[in-house]
Amino acid sequence: MIDIKIKAAAVHAAPVYMDKKKTLEKVVKLIARAAGEDTQLLAFPEVFVPGYPYFINAYAPNASTVAAYAAESVVVAEDLHDVQAACARHKITVVLGVSERMQGGHTLFNSVVTIDADGTILGVHRKMQPTFAERFIWGQGSGFTLKTYQTAAGYRVGGLACWEHTMNNARQALIDQGQHVHVACWPALETMAGFEGVANVQIEALMKSHALSGQTFVLCASNFVDDTCLEWMEEKLGPQDNVKAGGGWTAIIHPFCSVLAGPQTGCEDKLVTAEIQLKDLDLVKMWVDATGHYSRPEVFKLQVDKSPRWRDDQDIVGPIPYSE
Repeated sequence: MIDIKIKAAAVHAAPVYMDKKKTLEKVVKLIARAAGEDTQLLAFPEVFVPGYPYFINAYAPNASTVAAYAAESVVVAEDLHDVQAACARHKITVVLGVSERMQGGHTLFNSVVTIDADGTILGVHRKMQPTFAERFIWGQGSGFTLKTYQTAAGYRVGGLACWEHTMNNARQALIDQGQHVHVACWPALETMAGFEGVANVQIEALMKSHALSGQTFVLCASNFVDDTCLEWMEEKLGPQDNVKAGGGWTAIIHPFCSVLAGPQTGCEDKLVTAEIQLKDLDLVKMWVDATGHYSRPEVFKLQVDKSPRWRDDQDIVGPIPYSE
């Protein structure tokens, strides 16, 4: 019913760790690189700017370190102009994971920013529940930001961050909105002590589960741990052996769970690319339609509190137009 083809790519790359300016410059370069390959939709890893705070799993809690992380976090209304300009210039839709700092404040969120191909920020999703030690860094997002967005190209996209995918009701809230493409933003989990050998299995299982249960295409984007991360932690905080180099699991998955591209792991910047054909949903939804005949609304009801919680929720849920 929707005959749209999308050249999509998931970014498998490392940020310039704890350097907002240089990492945003890298984001712009990756957008240009993707556009050179005729990409129309580009997905970035979790908190790609300024990088995942691996130090929370390697050292004792330290307010000074969190303050340094906050200083490198993104204020949506102030820091993303060049990224918006790159989207508009190259006519590419971008979903970007950032550590977001509330404008005029100090509270941080693990956020997913969706920017359309004209540079408009369609909206910002704030991770509903920071996981374990992440609670030292980020606040809890509200249901107000649990949204999908209709792009100018005609498809509906939404995203979640990391273990937020274990929150079945959060996933269902996006499915109920008719999501066509899902962006899953991840860090390199298998590099952390206790996750070796199991993290990528978990990620793959969650991604395929959402693809099939929601009948969505899934772009799973992950960073890897590089020397800029390890060197920053050792220089600022001392030796550690809880986080190693490498990791990541980046792939594009079909609604029937076949892997269209990837998985990519390890220490190499790469765009994992595939063509998404939305007309494939016509056949998939004959079998199972989570917003139709397989939803059983007379039996199952999902109640989501969509009221704003934070003072700027209504400001960061777009659209926020791009202006030169």
